[in-house]
Amino acid sequence: MNYPLRNWVLLICLAIQLPSFAQTFRIFEKPIIFNEEREKLSLEYLKNRHGIDQETATIVPSMVVVHWTAVPTLETTFDVFNPVHLGGRPELTSASNLNVSAHFLVDRDGTIFRLLPDTTFARHTIGLNYTAIGIENIGGPDAPLTKAQLKANAELIRYLHKKHQLAYVIGHHEYYAFQGTDIWKETDPDYLTQKQDPGDRFMKKLRKKLADLNFKSKP
Repeated sequence: MNYPLRNWVLLICLAIQLPSFAQTFRIFEKPIIFNEEREKLSLEYLKNRHGIDQETATIVPSMVVVHWTAVPTLETTFDVFNPVHLGGRPELTSASNLNVSAHFLVDRDGTIFRLLPDTTFARHTIGLNYTAIGIENIGGPDAPLTKAQLKANAELIRYLHKKHQLAYVIGHHEYYAFQGTDIWKETDPDYLTQKQDPGDRFMKKLRKKLADLNFKSKP
């Protein structure tokens, strides 16, 4: 097929520019300990806190919960999540000695690390752990989350949605809205913690980037 010269020039220009339009990102593997003891504690949590009795510590994801760490560095955060047993937090150890964790950790520059497979149980959001993928972002009240983290969260959630057809994307501070619904599974109605992360401002920006996917923020 013969094209006019100007069309060939246009095609060549598009081919040269194409890489700049590609939205690519990489997930680096940085697994926390998930041994027999952690699985045992996870299964106990599923049964005792969520009322779910199963043989493997897995989840069927329907939502993403976005967090900030309130810990200043990635390595320090990893050292918090890595141990199997929780220490030093009596408001949480009263429910279980299983350590808190998340599936993904996003550094200040937007680098994404996978701590656990996205269908493995992680303790990160009361009442919703059995169905929620957790994304932790390095930052907090004194270190607002960055534009690079915003971009990384949006790309990661799009990737997870393709795999799991997610229904909800919420901030940790928004989890209370699920109380009293069929989605909420916590055996102790008085077991709650007050959260402010990652805040309305970050979630508003994140939802704008994901608007075409029509995620829900509440039941």
